[in-house]
Amino acid sequence: MTPIKAGLFAASAAAISLASFAQAEEVVVYSARNEQLIKPLFDAYTKQTGVQIKFVTDKEGPLMERLKAEAANTPADMLITVDAGNLWQAANQGLLQPVVSTTLNANIPAHLRDPKNQWFGLSVRARTIFFNSQKLKATDLSSYEDLADPKWKGKLCLRTSKKVYNQSLTAMLIDEHGEAKTEQIIKGWVANLATDVFADDTKMLEAIAAGQCEVGIANTYYYGRLMEKKPTLPISIFWANQNAKGVHVNVSGAGITKYAKNRAGAQKLLEWLSSDKAQNLFTDLDMEYPANPAVKADPKLLAWGPFKQNLINVNKAGELQTAAVKLMDRAGYK
Repeated sequence: MTPIKAGLFAASAAAISLASFAQAEEVVVYSARNEQLIKPLFDAYTKQTGVQIKFVTDKEGPLMERLKAEAANTPADMLITVDAGNLWQAANQGLLQPVVSTTLNANIPAHLRDPKNQWFGLSVRARTIFFNSQKLKATDLSSYEDLADPKWKGKLCLRTSKKVYNQSLTAMLIDEHGEAKTEQIIKGWVANLATDVFADDTKMLEAIAAGQCEVGIANTYYYGRLMEKKPTLPISIFWANQNAKGVHVNVSGAGITKYAKNRAGAQKLLEWLSSDKAQNLFTDLDMEYPANPAVKADPKLLAWGPFKQNLINVNKAGELQTAAVKLMDRAGYK
């Protein structure tokens, strides 16, 4: 080989190597979580590793439709979304791939990840009971099931059944009690409503504070956000079902897309998101509990007291979602 040809060959090889390196140093994420909740995490990862994170944010439905439409041409390496029901849908539609990782298996408890390792919970939210502390005492409360008792008639507020959070809670009740008993519970809730269902948890919590109702069910981080803005509101948290299987928990989580171009880079990012540093950021940014049990929650959350989680695998929220939606409709839960 002549010196000129050798030089051209070396330059070409170097260019290919640099191009491969550049590609390997970028991970593309589709996220149903808001930018303000994920960008600080990605910035921290880039600062630590040098890997650039490109991300697109949208609702979970459009993102999954986009992944299906793009198929093998998708630029996305990872999907992040809220609620195990949505994560299950993504896996069930063939949008994710299994991940073999001793790090993730060590950091994320079995009940907070897909049994087939296609997605992993990264932060935890409890959907529990909240009450007007001027009208009720904690000793008046016990469980989700008890809220169906006629003693709560005209005192209960709920968010709409159209939101996946309530669908997942109902799915978990089906897994525990079966459809017949769960339908009785949901019908009891509907009979006890003080007013029409609410579009979101925050409005429902404000209704409890205003005395429009006395008790309701919401995600913990909505309570945390509201009380930071209005700390004098007469709303208290009650950990449901502590004398039974425990409070219903759900996750935000992530999986590697089926056609990820940078699978190795996506797995490294996913593993990092389960690490101490990232888990602390999760709990600081959105008042969620870390999925990694080795990491302590933010002191503001710890002030709400300890609670026992229901250890049913959150994957059931997806598996039983269709049954839950049909049951809620039959029960008249709008």
